[in-house]
Amino acid sequence: MRLFQEVAPVVTPNVDWAGLLPAIIPAASAIVLVLVRSLAGAKSTIRRRGFWTMFDSVWVLITALVGFVAVVSQWNRLDDFVDPDGFSDIVIAPHAIAAFGDHLISDRFSLLVSGVIFAVLAAVSLVSPSWCQKNQKTASTELYVLMLLAVSGAVVMAGANDLLVLFLGLETMSIALYVLAAINRRMTSLESGIKYFVLGAFSSAFLLYGIALLYGATGTTSLTSMDAYLRSNLLLSDVMLMLGIAMVLVGLGFKVAAVPFHAWVPDVYQGAPTPVTSFMASAVKAAAFAGLVRVLMVGLRVQIDDWRIVVFALASATLVLGAILSIVQGDLKRLLAYSSVSHAGFILVGVQAASEDGVAAVLFYLVAYAVMVVGSFTVLGILAGSSTVDSIKGLSSRQPLLAAAFAVLMLAQAGVPFTSGFVAKFSAIAAAAGSRSWWLAVVAMVSAVIGAFAYLRAVVAMYFSDDDTGDDSSDDDSGEPDSSSKLPKGPAVVIAACVVVTIVVGIFPGPLDDLAREAASTLLSN
Repeated sequence: MRLFQEVAPVVTPNVDWAGLLPAIIPAASAIVLVLVRSLAGAKSTIRRRGFWTMFDSVWVLITALVGFVAVVSQWNRLDDFVDPDGFSDIVIAPHAIAAFGDHLISDRFSLLVSGVIFAVLAAVSLVSPSWCQKNQKTASTELYVLMLLAVSGAVVMAGANDLLVLFLGLETMSIALYVLAAINRRMTSLESGIKYFVLGAFSSAFLLYGIALLYGATGTTSLTSMDAYLRSNLLLSDVMLMLGIAMVLVGLGFKVAAVPFHAWVPDVYQGAPTPVTSFMASAVKAAAFAGLVRVLMVGLRVQIDDWRIVVFALASATLVLGAILSIVQGDLKRLLAYSSVSHAGFILVGVQAASEDGVAAVLFYLVAYAVMVVGSFTVLGILAGSSTVDSIKGLSSRQPLLAAAFAVLMLAQAGVPFTSGFVAKFSAIAAAAGSRSWWLAVVAMVSAVIGAFAYLRAVVAMYFSDDDTGDDSSDDDSGEPDSSSKLPKGPAVVIAACVVVTIVVGIFPGPLDDLAREAASTLLSN
């Protein structure tokens, strides 16, 4: 009689700490910042508030730069890890390293998205001090710690090769964003935070239920294992699988602001602090699309004919509704919110192409749009109290350089040639045409023409309208800096950098396009 039963050995995943650095750095930085500020800043006086605000900003800027260096270093390191025969436990595919088993991987697709996220973090760290000094109710430490935690979750989403890891990254990012949206402690900010939280909870429930259904249909939550199972097995009934795909699309569609899951966007973008809105519109959108592309193109590639139909419908509705609603907005934040919806439609056009060209177009668009939207919201953050279209009338005479920068960014979002926006839209439409989605390409071109009217309204207001709005800063409830004051150096640097990148990438798109194509080929080779 056997007194002891043999226990199977516990298998621990292989960990590559260098590959985990992009996710560890912001989380560790947030913890250290909380400790430092708790010990040293708790007894600081009001006179030292400016010092600590600048300290927090510099700390986050250094964190962003260190994270970006880690991403670049990891990108170069991948050249040394090519193991097509599969003899290594760390290398799971050519130019792809198992950072935490096969649950979290480091490849050039995830690194490119992570680089965008850290670049956005650096830009926001330069913009936020002026906002925090204006809004005395908000401590800069709270803002930056939550943003660092959101960055950590976003980086995990970009490299998640398992649905549960994707969900954990999404929730880490989302919970921080719920608080960030309401951190202003004003009525509009609190309202936006509550709306974002309630709708976000519903979307998370859909995503988690979809993950459960996909697990029930395939027996795994690993994307690579799911792909292998679907390739080697014929399902007698695919109802559970189809429901799982639909619910996952609902959950991720909320984060990318696809129609009809976009209802939260205008209210949250308008009510949240401008630095937070800038971060949400760029870094969060990049992480959400990275997760969506990896799930569809890696885990569900076998079912491509099923989900392409759904993505076709989502992209068409998002393009049309986003373009039409943007042209009737009188508030610039809401205009950019519906513009964000329209841009999400263009990115979905690349997703629907389901090809290497399509994935490359998605990555190119995410980089270009992040630069344009960060610059645009930074301009709004330093304008006078009201953010209506009327408030920028005559801006070209009051602040000609600021008006010129905003005009370039608006025209780039409209897709004017010789800007990164034109190249991004052209790449998405070309990918759709290459996959024979002719009707979607036509819808995208028509939507681009319709949406251009919204951006031209802003340009016309700045250059061809007289300033007859008067001083309405007394009614301001946003806590934004007043444009009558001297332009802060941080926002000025960010705006100048965004304008330069937008023009340079529009004229010389080759280097960024090469990076995007290399990252796309890496993803599809996994």
